[in-house]
Amino acid sequence: MTQAKARGPYTKTPARRAEIVRAARESFAEHGFTKASLRDIAERAGITHAGLLHHFRNKDDLLAAVLAERDTEERQYAESRVPDMDHLTPYLGDLLRHHQKAPELMRLWIELAAAASRPEHPAHGYFAQRYAWGREQFARGMRGKARRGELHEALAPEHAATLLQAVLNGLQLQWLLDQDLDIVGPVRAFMRMTFPQAAEPEDDA
Repeated sequence: MTQAKARGPYTKTPARRAEIVRAARESFAEHGFTKASLRDIAERAGITHAGLLHHFRNKDDLLAAVLAERDTEERQYAESRVPDMDHLTPYLGDLLRHHQKAPELMRLWIELAAAASRPEHPAHGYFAQRYAWGREQFARGMRGKARRGELHEALAPEHAATLLQAVLNGLQLQWLLDQDLDIVGPVRAFMRMTFPQAAEPEDDA
């Protein structure tokens, strides 16, 4: 690790904050959230401990920033890979495999989402909005499938969207408990049941 850099540790710039978030992501992935220290993160970012605290109040703030960055990356990736619902199934399989490469971040996401279910939690608003946004994106695509007669007749588009979120979240939790478990196969099977009239999607894996 490099020693703390002398350049303006108290300057609040997007670039400096991005450096800290990247350092926190590395530290959380290597040590886990509990064992990762702010001093280790500061050293990785090349600033002092006091300089880090000028940008982020505590480790909880850093965790929220790390997960928000991960969320933004996934939204951008989805926009490039899923022009329509016909491309959703292979994308979801790819996304799950990507998450499996960083199990500690997957675990942190699940833990923080559960904690944020309490209205007084500082991340409550973020997670509520994030899940609402995801449901609406899925539901919009499901409505298109329904208009084409490709959505299972027993499912309303909004219900299908909510179920898809539950399946993705639940499969990842099960995989963390048993990392020999296949979770890509079940999500593909769920999509086949949801869209029984659709053609079998291609998967690059």
